[in-house]
Amino acid sequence: MIIWVDCTAAAHPLVMRPIVERLEAGGHEVRVTARAYGQTEGVLERLGIAYESVGRHGGGSVAGKVGAAARRSTALARWARRQRFDLGLGHGSVDLGLVAALLRIPSVQMQDYEHAGLQRQIAFRAARRVLAPDAIPAEAMRGAGANPRKLFRYPGLKEDYYLADFEPDRAVLDQLEIDPLGILVVVRPPPETSSYHAANPVYEGVLDRLAGDPEAVAVAIPRTDEQADSLRRRATSGDHGSRLIVPGRAIDAQSLIAFADLVVSAGGTMNREAVALGTPVYTIFSGRMGAVDRRLIAAGRLRTLTDPSRLELRKKDTEPGVRDPRDPQLLVDGILGAVG
Repeated sequence: MIIWVDCTAAAHPLVMRPIVERLEAGGHEVRVTARAYGQTEGVLERLGIAYESVGRHGGGSVAGKVGAAARRSTALARWARRQRFDLGLGHGSVDLGLVAALLRIPSVQMQDYEHAGLQRQIAFRAARRVLAPDAIPAEAMRGAGANPRKLFRYPGLKEDYYLADFEPDRAVLDQLEIDPLGILVVVRPPPETSSYHAANPVYEGVLDRLAGDPEAVAVAIPRTDEQADSLRRRATSGDHGSRLIVPGRAIDAQSLIAFADLVVSAGGTMNREAVALGTPVYTIFSGRMGAVDRRLIAAGRLRTLTDPSRLELRKKDTEPGVRDPRDPQLLVDGILGAVG
C-alpha cells in the first residue's frame, strides 16, 4: 500500500517514527507531509524522516486557523490527488481528514486528548478508525467525534510505544553546556495557539521561581518562535543569566527529559514523556484536563502545580530509562486493520 502520514505538531514525528519504520519494513510505501509549525520540521529532520513541507499554522485566532486550514487543505488535495494513496494517517490532523474525505482515501486518526475542538471532531468523524488510549472512556471519544464502533483502544500511554526502543544520549547535555551539578529542570510553555488553551499565570511564576534558585538550571522548549523570542529576552535580562537555556533548534528533548531532575509542562506530551521515562513531573496545564492525565494524577505519577512557590527542586535519585515499554506493532496492526 501507499500510505500518507501527516505531521502537524512537533510531537507527531516522534509518535509516527516507529509506525513508519514498521510499515516500511512490511513492504508499504510511506510518504510524509509536515506543517511548518514550531519544531515539527526540525524534529523530522533530526529523526531522519523524509518529508514534504506543505502550509503553515494559522496562529491563535479562529479566523487564522480556518484560513490556514483552507489553504493547506487545498494544497494537500492537489498534491495527494496525484499520489493514489491507499490510506492516510494523522494525529488529529484536520487537513488530512478533510482531504482524505474529499478524495475518498480511507483515513486513520490517533488522539490521546478527548476535549478536541470542532475542527478535530470533523477529522475524527471522517476517519475510518481512531486510535486512543483505553484511559479515555468510549463515550468521551464519541463526544469528540469518534463513534465507539471505529475506536481502537490501546493500553498505556502513546509515549510507552514510541519510546520503547529509546536509549538516552548524554550528548544533549554537552550540546547545551549544562552544569551537571545544577538541578536540571525542563520547562514547556503553554499551547497558546491551541483552541483548548486557557490563560496560564502559573507559567510565568514558575520561570520566576526557577530564576530565584541559584542551583536551578532551566531548559525551556518553546512551541513557537514568539515564545522562543520571549524566553531569550528573559534569559538575557539579568534575572536568569546563563541558568535559562533556550535551544536554537530541535534537540533530543527525550534524552534531556530522561536526564532531567524535574519537568514542568503546560502541555500534555512532554508531561507523559517524563512519566514514561521516570522523571518527576508537574503539570501546569490550564485547559480542561484529559482522562489520561487524570489517571496519571490519581496514580501519583503526575502532580499538579498551582502555586510556583511549592515547586520542589532537588536532584533525581533514579536512573534514566523507559519504565513501561510497549510494542508499537500493536498500533500498526490497529492502523492497518482500517483497510483489512
